Amino acid sequence: MLEFVTNSGICETTKGVNQYSGYLSVGTNDNYFFWFFEARNSPTTAPLATWFNGGPGCSSLIGLFQENGPCHFVNGASTPSLNPYSWNTYANMLYIDQPSTVGFSYGNDPVTSTVTAAPYVWKFLQAFYAQFPQYENRNFGIFTESYGGHYGPEFASYFEAQNKAIAAGSVKGINVPLVALGINNGWYDPKIQYQAYIDYSYNNSYNQLIGEDDYDSYTQTMQSDCAPALAQCNSLTGENSACADADSTCYQEIEGPLSQTADFDVYDIREPSNDPYPPETYQTYLTSSAVVKAIGAKSTYTECSDSAGTGFSNTGDDSRSLLSTLGSVVSSGISVVLWAGDADWICNYMGGFGVANAVKWSGQSQFANLGLKSYTVKGAAGGLYKTLKNFNWLQVYGAGHEVPYYQPAVALQVFEQIMSQKPLSST
Repeated sequence: MLEFVTNSGICETTKGVNQYSGYLSVGTNDNYFFWFFEARNSPTTAPLATWFNGGPGCSSLIGLFQENGPCHFVNGASTPSLNPYSWNTYANMLYIDQPSTVGFSYGNDPVTSTVTAAPYVWKFLQAFYAQFPQYENRNFGIFTESYGGHYGPEFASYFEAQNKAIAAGSVKGINVPLVALGINNGWYDPKIQYQAYIDYSYNNSYNQLIGEDDYDSYTQTMQSDCAPALAQCNSLTGENSACADADSTCYQEIEGPLSQTADFDVYDIREPSNDPYPPETYQTYLTSSAVVKAIGAKSTYTECSDSAGTGFSNTGDDSRSLLSTLGSVVSSGISVVLWAGDADWICNYMGGFGVANAVKWSGQSQFANLGLKSYTVKGAAGGLYKTLKNFNWLQVYGAGHEVPYYQPAVALQVFEQIMSQKPLSST
């Protein structure tokens, strides 16, 4: 199955910039929707990057329209306008809806976990390269957020393993020239990050949710209930039932009650729960039959798929740590950035920072002991960062969960630096 349209005229209206949207097959009756935008500058030599939103089971068109794509909806407009901070300013950008019940994708979704998702994304890329061979040898990057703290390390690790197998002749396929992995506000390691819900709720600079007594009480519950439940869920190979139990225990005793302590948006603690930002206008836009037809979509848009989410929750995937996988990816030498907007509650920067320091690689102790420096964009303070060899951490000031929406100039600079395999540095 291979059906896509060229230059729909939707979203990217910059003159001379090509785009393709439609479907590539990843299996029998399993069709992934993609939307590809050429780089606005030097597309014939620019690298190739993919963007994945999280969920699990949420569409990457969230990122396209709300975060880092060529167009966005501003000032209540019902039609999109060009985004000057689009990531295709620098790279050829590929947005993929996965698994197949998500976004505009459709089919018999066999994916029930991070580990089972990876081979289908690899199959998608094989189909993409077969159709667009001019991108085969370009430097390739994976950028993702939220549940991407699971997806990113596993996809990167799987691609690296497939590359080795292709080189050894045991697998037939096209090498994916992976050079970069970026994950903002990721969900990586539940043990570190459930405790971070407590720490952040007590000690963030925007909106203190709990006092000292509650802090002590939640921390005790973490130690007596949540941590032991997580210990029964052994990483990527643990029993589904043990991992699902840990998920429900930690949610019911830590995350759930903390999220109800005040009226706030879990994706931006500065706003109330009915936060109008980022605007959801794009969803209405994607119900327009003219738009759907123009981009070659063949199904009704689903921002987040309940069935995909249920598949993951049944295997307890959320409770499985990707920390050791992330360590192997950092150790492979590709450029890696973990970054986080500091107003996000649900995958907050305290948890992300704890994970960054806990990643096992040759530079771990040196990295953990490094102090943070001011990260600037053209002299303007954007956050706090540290970098060692190929590994980087950044806390982004004044940004919720979807960092590129809140701080587009910072996000584009981070993207360019990591995609070009440079350490983060201030400008």
